[in-house]
Amino acid sequence: MSSPVLSIVLPCHNEAENLDVLFSRLQAVMEKLGVTYEIIAIDDGSRDDTYARLLQHYGRDKNIKVVRLARNFGKESASSCGLEVARGQAVVLMDSDLQHPPETLPALYAKWKDGAQMVYAIRRNRDTDSLFRRQFSKLYYWLFGKIGDIKIPEGAGDFRLLDRRVVDAVNALPERSRFMKGLMSWVGFSTAEVEFDVAPRHKGESSWSPAGLMHFAIDGLISFSSIPLRIWTVIGLAVSASALLYLVYLVLRTLILGVDTPGFATIMATLLMLGGIQILGLGMVAEYIARIFTEVKRRPLYFIAEQHGFDKESNTSR
Repeated sequence: MSSPVLSIVLPCHNEAENLDVLFSRLQAVMEKLGVTYEIIAIDDGSRDDTYARLLQHYGRDKNIKVVRLARNFGKESASSCGLEVARGQAVVLMDSDLQHPPETLPALYAKWKDGAQMVYAIRRNRDTDSLFRRQFSKLYYWLFGKIGDIKIPEGAGDFRLLDRRVVDAVNALPERSRFMKGLMSWVGFSTAEVEFDVAPRHKGESSWSPAGLMHFAIDGLISFSSIPLRIWTVIGLAVSASALLYLVYLVLRTLILGVDTPGFATIMATLLMLGGIQILGLGMVAEYIARIFTEVKRRPLYFIAEQHGFDKESNTSR
């Protein structure tokens, strides 16, 4: 069976209320686009009836394929699964909550046909996000641009189109801790951008908590930069140099003025400050060691419990 032109990968986690509208809009857009396509929905351990709804749509439309993961492995693993099983000449990654409008697909497709091998969908604004999330995102992109080994366009999320060569390159990467936006930028290839307006979430609530966002952000920085480790090396040198200068000052002061009883408060403040710096430095080193520990275990990114619509059995793990 020949490969479709487009594969649309939809990671789904507790999206039952959004699926009817999502598939309706997607199918209308793809019919107007007039190319062969497949829609691959990845149920990432949903606790509602997302999987049952997906099977209903699968039964009504031969272009829809469904994969059910054995548990909730996380969005990055679900996206990786979708890229693994997709057969299209180009693959579109998009969210299932309708914040990524399906009507943007023709613009992405047009840029790909013009020769771009990766097409970013760039947010025009973040009005649908909370003030905390907007400021956090702005700070994060600025920081990543300063210390990261790669560049990620500000406003670029998971919504993007990938040429088959890009998909194969990303699938070949062996990382277990996967920061997909970073991996896709790291592989290179020619890029283009399409702006879009982020729509409000159709129904339901986001699974991302502030703590989850912070953990995800730290993962991204650690995966694509060693500068945090170098920063603590510089801090250590600065503190050591300051301590040496202060020691020289104390020796000279004692020789000139005689013995002076130091203040208890000054000693305690210095000890607490140095202790805090040491703990922070050890914590940063521990983050990198934890990533090494995860990589050397070589556990699969996901396990597939069930799949429907595929010509042959896909890998049950990756």
